[in-house]
Amino acid sequence: MSKKKDRSLFPPLPESLPASVIDNHTHVGPDRPGQEQNVVDGQWKYPLLIDGQVAAMKQVGVSAAITVGCEIPDLDEAISLAQSDESFYAAIAIHPNEAPLHAGILEVGPDGLEPRTSPHHSLSLDEAVAEVAKRATADRVVAIGETGLDYFRTAEEGRLAQQECFRAHIALAKELDLPLQIHDREAHADTVRILEEEGAPERTVFHCFSGDAELAGVLADNGWYASFAGTVTFPRNEDLRAAARVLPEQLIMVETDAPYLTAHPMRGRPNAPYLVAHTVRHLAEVREVDLGSWCERLTETTREVYGLD
Repeated sequence: MSKKKDRSLFPPLPESLPASVIDNHTHVGPDRPGQEQNVVDGQWKYPLLIDGQVAAMKQVGVSAAITVGCEIPDLDEAISLAQSDESFYAAIAIHPNEAPLHAGILEVGPDGLEPRTSPHHSLSLDEAVAEVAKRATADRVVAIGETGLDYFRTAEEGRLAQQECFRAHIALAKELDLPLQIHDREAHADTVRILEEEGAPERTVFHCFSGDAELAGVLADNGWYASFAGTVTFPRNEDLRAAARVLPEQLIMVETDAPYLTAHPMRGRPNAPYLVAHTVRHLAEVREVDLGSWCERLTETTREVYGLD
């Protein structure tokens, strides 16, 4: 009988990239008191502590990552990590799936899951966005996000709260002249409509881009950016690869959205910023470009969008 694969083990290090890149959207939390790194047969076991994260990033050519705090308890943690370790920057916002909970809306969404509240949801939606605004000028906060719309998880009443929250974040990003990282899940038309109605920030990024060549054309027409995650490597996602082929190279970035969405063929295992190397290589193959030049182009774009040194 074969031994069952341990899906809590992180994948091995991919081959080092010929030039450095930046993971522009991930969720790396701080080490917790008492945590120790567990290693099984030479592989890291979840969770991967910060020292391990950074060591792995350096070994494969990932120079930095933007870690995202999108619930009230995560805001200060993302900022603290970015301020304590130069390998990280921070983006902060109220996630669209958090918006209905702050608005007191507890309806079951299309996914069939019962909403689960926590003490921080006692803040109203306006109060929650105000908490983001209070922290958004902190050192090493480089974006407002992730914000946007998620119609996979949220039913009709909650969608209105998401839209209200999205509009507030658009206004905040423009007020502070920060990039906006957008979460758009099964809500392309309304996401584009609201950006057009409100006037999109100068630097607008569709994180974990989930559209097709048609939506990619909308982004290109508006100068909006598409950030591709490991999903572009999944065999069934030809629409994503078609989008990656038609977008101008200067509008493309890469991300992991860790700890989920690990790139093929490591799908199902934990994700981390060092694994963005798989997505970088895959996109270079899809676009039929030199890998070294592609890494340099991705890094240049990411630094320009987020104003990184």
